[in-house]
Amino acid sequence: MVKDVQDRPYEGRFVGPEHRFAVRVYFEDTDLTGVVYHANYLRFMERARSDMLRAAGIDQVAAQDAGEGYYAVSDLAIRYHRPAKLDDALLILSEVREIRGASCVIHQRVMRGDEVVAEADVTAAFIAPNGRPRRQPRGWIAIFERLKGNSDQS
Repeated sequence: MVKDVQDRPYEGRFVGPEHRFAVRVYFEDTDLTGVVYHANYLRFMERARSDMLRAAGIDQVAAQDAGEGYYAVSDLAIRYHRPAKLDDALLILSEVREIRGASCVIHQRVMRGDEVVAEADVTAAFIAPNGRPRRQPRGWIAIFERLKGNSDQS
């Protein structure tokens, strides 16, 4: 049991509709040249999306435990702009762009200061335990609508 606040895992935060999640590039994230290996951007983004859902009040573990379902990436479009390197401080910005009955689209940018390093549009589909798409819980859709609504006003 974690007793000291300082020993808790890092959590990102929302600034308006945008979720912000900071990461540091470690040696294990890089290739032979000291540049972040392309697939590791997906790991950074996955952590940020999971943290965003948790911070927004979406309990994926409870939904899975209750037999309701889980999210799985069903589509991904990523663009790499600049290489990130060992010891870089990166910020992953995540924003809900589209909500559908059984999925949502989240736009994510990996930033180094004011510079976009990589960006992606990720479609997360809600999947029933039988492996088929299923309508997302109403409460979750409402959360996404609120976040997207805030985004439309920005």
